[in-house]
Amino acid sequence: MKLASLKSGGRDGTLLVVSRDLQRAVVAGPAAPTLQFALDRWNEVAPGLDLLYRQLNDGQLEDAIAFDVRACAAPLPRAYQWLDGSGFPNHMRVINGAANASAPIALPAFPLMYQGASDDFIGAHDPVRLPAESDDIDFEGEAAVVLDDVPMGVLAQDALKHIKLVMLLNDISLRAYAPRETAGGFGFINAKGETSFTPVAVTPDELGNAWRDGRIELPMRVSRNGEWFGHPGGEAMHFTFPMLIEHAARRRNLRAGTIVGSGTFSNAQRDVGSATIIERRALETADAGTPQTPYLQFGETIRIEMLDSAGQSIFGAIDQKVLKS
Repeated sequence: MKLASLKSGGRDGTLLVVSRDLQRAVVAGPAAPTLQFALDRWNEVAPGLDLLYRQLNDGQLEDAIAFDVRACAAPLPRAYQWLDGSGFPNHMRVINGAANASAPIALPAFPLMYQGASDDFIGAHDPVRLPAESDDIDFEGEAAVVLDDVPMGVLAQDALKHIKLVMLLNDISLRAYAPRETAGGFGFINAKGETSFTPVAVTPDELGNAWRDGRIELPMRVSRNGEWFGHPGGEAMHFTFPMLIEHAARRRNLRAGTIVGSGTFSNAQRDVGSATIIERRALETADAGTPQTPYLQFGETIRIEMLDSAGQSIFGAIDQKVLKS
């Protein structure tokens, strides 16, 4: 099942059911006016949404409309909680100065995680508006899961069943601020901009065999200004989504609508490129003593997407421009 939210209908949008090929959509209706409403009542609402999805794919709905990604907000335009993890140890190792990307990774005992701003997500084709290029604007290609109610103390082996939806995201980072914030021992505030998500969130079954052990074993395709930047694969995710959920819920409940991010996709193989500028700059510094790739300037574009085995877009693309606020 594939779901999206129109920008119309208030701050939480209007829930759409979207066809598998991302060409058609239908308003979910009063039984599920918003995605948050549906997540709060998932067991009651999901069968009806799934029926609409099957009817839509079979061409049975006369009220279906063309799916317009530009009319969409983030699938959850705002969420009760947004937790971003560090599922890919290679990313942290490289940006912390490892010179040899092929050296064995010393795996951490537990994932890093920060709690981000969840009150103002933006859509996949909305511009990223920021005040200054001197903030060192960066993108980060990630995946995320959306949860139903998760009890405190849940174990990873029981966490998988709480994952209801999967999507991709661009975690905008302002690298000029990160060192001063992390030096104080607390998490990010100024170092993170608005987070954007793919137009569509999908149920895990839509990923087929690529959804394995709580990770997406597909490459994430990232381009900058229409040029290839990287295609790191999700199979390198060491701390899987169930493990991240266990970590997040160790001393708190996670309520329906909580979003948990994978952290930046990152592979040890250099030929697959990167999903963020800071990682490429770190590798350039390790090789030549100084970074060569600049951070984003106003007017530049970023595209993040994931294709299935048939070459079809799964979630739709994040395709956005960076502009001065």
